[in-house]
Amino acid sequence: MPEAWMFGLLGGLMIGCASALMLLGLGRIAGISGLGARAVGLADAGAPQSLAIFFIVGLPLGAFLMARALGGVSLHFPPNIATLIIAGLVVGFGTRLGSGCTSGHGVCGMSRFSRRSISATLVFMASGFATVALMRLLGIS
Repeated sequence: MPEAWMFGLLGGLMIGCASALMLLGLGRIAGISGLGARAVGLADAGAPQSLAIFFIVGLPLGAFLMARALGGVSLHFPPNIATLIIAGLVVGFGTRLGSGCTSGHGVCGMSRFSRRSISATLVFMASGFATVALMRLLGIS
């Protein structure tokens, strides 16, 4: 079995390649929140809806195929479904507030040296660090 860090490296390379292909081939940013909104019809502008649907469907499908090929993965979810729902709503609010998500700003925007994306990435990284620190202080994680 490969080392755990290799999965992160492979995943990062795959995300980078998919983002580069979409930008260079179609002139579109591979921001997942925007593609997700386009796929379900909440956004009128952006990538063609069929492309957005294939991209969004490919995310869990690719994860499933890699898990099958590599012998499975270990998943850990909070025991309370309310926690997942609240977390999802907070993330959704954050992507609207920040005009994009980690893939759009963190991968695509920063690679194009977008000041707005660099600022957004610094904010959501700092927020993530603070959240983890607070959870550990409170003994939640």
